[in-house]
Amino acid sequence: MQDHITYLSAKLVPSIFFILFMTNCFLGMGQSWERDLPTVGTFSSPRLSDLNNDGVLDVVLGAGREEFIACDSAAFALDGKSGKMLWNVSASDQIFGSAAFLDITGDQINDVFIGGRSAELMAINGASGQIIWSFAMVNDLKKPSKEGWFNFYNVQFVPDRDNDGLPDILVSNGGDVLVEPSDPNRPPGHLVVISTQDGSVLQRAQMPDGKETYMSIGLIQSGNQGQSQIIYGTGGETIGGNLFICPLDDMAKGDLSSSLKLDSSHHKGFIGPSVTVDINDDTHADILTNAVDGRLLAFDGLTLDKLWDVELPNTESYSSLAVGYFTDDNIPDFFLSYAQGIWPHLDWSIQKMVNGKTGQVEFTDSMGFYQNTSPLAVDLNGDGRDEVVLSINLQEIDELYRKFFYTMLVSIDFSTGQIEKISDIFEGNNISSTPWIGDMDQDGKIDIIYCHGTNSRQTYTFDGMRIHRISTNIPMPEQISWGAYQGNQYNGVFVRRDNDK
Repeated sequence: MQDHITYLSAKLVPSIFFILFMTNCFLGMGQSWERDLPTVGTFSSPRLSDLNNDGVLDVVLGAGREEFIACDSAAFALDGKSGKMLWNVSASDQIFGSAAFLDITGDQINDVFIGGRSAELMAINGASGQIIWSFAMVNDLKKPSKEGWFNFYNVQFVPDRDNDGLPDILVSNGGDVLVEPSDPNRPPGHLVVISTQDGSVLQRAQMPDGKETYMSIGLIQSGNQGQSQIIYGTGGETIGGNLFICPLDDMAKGDLSSSLKLDSSHHKGFIGPSVTVDINDDTHADILTNAVDGRLLAFDGLTLDKLWDVELPNTESYSSLAVGYFTDDNIPDFFLSYAQGIWPHLDWSIQKMVNGKTGQVEFTDSMGFYQNTSPLAVDLNGDGRDEVVLSINLQEIDELYRKFFYTMLVSIDFSTGQIEKISDIFEGNNISSTPWIGDMDQDGKIDIIYCHGTNSRQTYTFDGMRIHRISTNIPMPEQISWGAYQGNQYNGVFVRRDNDK
């Protein structure tokens, strides 16, 4: 940290003060690298696939400049071995989504599907970086918002709908940034089925409550017949909304009228994507969702009855959950990080670990300034219980009352209560880029991909970002519980280690 800083923010709690000065014993030299992009920023989370066939996973990210400003590096891929740019593509607005992978070119290299603002959604050849299709171009959108198309969120793949032999895309679209926060008259959101082959619209269905949407959809095998169902939500920061579930087959007909309402909120909506995991040992996945109004909700995936909920008064949530084995039973547990305050005045964060079997809070702390990254879960010390890995932001103030911002990664061991620093402290701020944890080069050691802005004086900026590959000395566990935004497979599904459950 800078020498001129004389004191920390008054809200800096003892746990953070302690970890700031800890020595990091986890880091190894290995293949660590960092890459600077000086003119862009990101809300996207890293997702990895081997795009150059060298046996090392490569990093794909969305990025951009201020809203409505075009960017020549709105999506890009970095070589996992060196950090060099493999390819970059342009877009008319921010690509804030995170990549999904599917080989549609038949070259045995995953292609990339990623979206963002102003109806930006594209398929990119993973090997070459050539744009295969752009939604706006395919559908001849001159002014997307005037034609009822808004933000595209993270896609999920569904069985082939256009008989071309390839899975197709299900994605939510909505959110008009030009509407004033207090204005309830907002364009309704939609769910859309899109051909992976050519980007054409196969089906489109309006939200059944006529409200906007900002939530990436989830899929669950639910009911006695095990049919696929869609979990989606409406509402936003200032407008109430609903959490719905609907059969995928109905969406394939362009009809959401059969949707069942799982929950509602009068003043706030549902934004962070759901996760699905069996927490009542009935062999059926259950549904866990953060509500913007500071509630964690758990629903039985078979009956759709509420199992339990956790309320955090005076908080808001725009992130998803980490799922892991934090207690000493075989039922997965949950970790959440909410912001205290009311949008847009969100300040210090609060964290909770919740017992998946009982819904009881087992751990509470308050670390870092507001961010909406999601936590991760991995067994770092080999004791059979997961630790949480969390991005936290720090604020420091000098003798002239100037603010300086820093960010870092920490881990929490729930068996001991110990909090450890597992990265250096970096200048800048991380608002919404969830890290990635795994083994990039199959050397048996954990690697971490971490992204953040580099402006140390402001938080919401798009004037520089840095991507780190952090190679560690930590042995890879047999299975990482929750290693990326929306989980290991990027679909919100948690696979229990007792796979017979």
